Amino acid sequence: MSGKRPNPVRWLYYQYGGTLPQRYREWVLHDATCKTWVLRVLLRCLIQILPLGAVLFVGLGVLGGSWPIAAGALLLGILVVVRIVLTSSVDSVDARLVRYGYPPGHGSAVRRQRDAEAAERYRAIWRQPPQE
Repeated sequence: MSGKRPNPVRWLYYQYGGTLPQRYREWVLHDATCKTWVLRVLLRCLIQILPLGAVLFVGLGVLGGSWPIAAGALLLGILVVVRIVLTSSVDSVDARLVRYGYPPGHGSAVRRQRDAEAAERYRAIWRQPPQE
């Protein structure tokens, strides 16, 4: 990984949609293009909805009603949010990179290039013609 990693406070600010200083530009590119980028997008989503989910669970389940119904409603809400986030993940990550000065679609291009290189390495090792 190249680039300096943000401290926990800046990282949390970034997870809630804040823009980091330009010295973290390379780390943001890594965050958007590494092998685990989809998991990072999901983590970002869960971090963003955690406070609201906790308030709703406490309000609906503990203070005013049945906690199993509140837990079920919370789970369904999380599943809906996760689906929406996954559906728009490529576009949102590419838009985030534009804020750091990268051209539109740069993150997708980097991921495609990385995947093509990995596929070529796989073919070179495992798809050799049989030797006679």
